[in-house]
Amino acid sequence: VQLQASGGGLVQAGGSLRLACAASGRAVSSIGMGWFRQYPGKEREAVATISRLGVSLHYAASVKGRFTISRDNAKNTVYLEMNSLKPEDTALYYCAATDRTGLWSQAYSVTHWGQGTQVTVSS
Repeated sequence: VQLQASGGGLVQAGGSLRLACAASGRAVSSIGMGWFRQYPGKEREAVATISRLGVSLHYAASVKGRFTISRDNAKNTVYLEMNSLKPEDTALYYCAATDRTGLWSQAYSVTHWGQGTQVTVSS
């Protein structure tokens, strides 16, 4: 499966962005999908994930209530709606896919990575 991420950019604190991850080669309804982010010198961490069946969602504690992951099966795309952005959300965001079933959040479960998209939140 190939993953194409888009939607990053520069936004002021308190603003919103929506990231999109378009998948090809596999239906997003047949795989778990998610978004990870990476700070310089740090490992990638899960921001939000959605299970293959779409019923199990995971959110990092730092984004709960602000970020929403969703999936559009018809467009074969997964989204990350980010609201009330904070400067600490500034990072490189990666789309990811896994063949793992059920709730998931670990980077070692990722079988496919998309390219990163930069999100920068100014104070």
